[in-house]
Amino acid sequence: MRPAFVKEPLFRKGLRIRRQVIGADYVARRLKAANDYTWPFEELATKTAWGMIWSRPGLPRKTRSFLNLAALTAMNMRDELRLHIRAALRNGLSRKEIAETLLHCAIYCGYPKAVDALRLMGEVFAQVDAEKPRKGPKKRAARR
Repeated sequence: MRPAFVKEPLFRKGLRIRRQVIGADYVARRLKAANDYTWPFEELATKTAWGMIWSRPGLPRKTRSFLNLAALTAMNMRDELRLHIRAALRNGLSRKEIAETLLHCAIYCGYPKAVDALRLMGEVFAQVDAEKPRKGPKKRAARR
């Protein structure tokens, strides 16, 4: 991370929210991979999208996630949609709410985009399930 920006309040605020919503590991990878050409974008996104907009009190994060899912589906932004389906789960949307949102998008964004979004949703849900720690078989108490 560029040291000059670490102390800037808007950047720090945006970075905190960005990590909470889309995941600390993802953000760390993005910032680590940034170079002289891509760093200005990371700074811009962190300050504006996360520090200025996601931090506003007018809408809860859950509502912002609904909006992101719809907008990203409408634009057919597959990579961002995949990222924001995960973020929606972190922000408290249930799988049913995500599925209903994407079904609703079929009417207003078009069936092909919604079908693609639903396919991505299934992939993300499967990845999330695969990442969950596996519980071993329960031990039964010995009978005496």
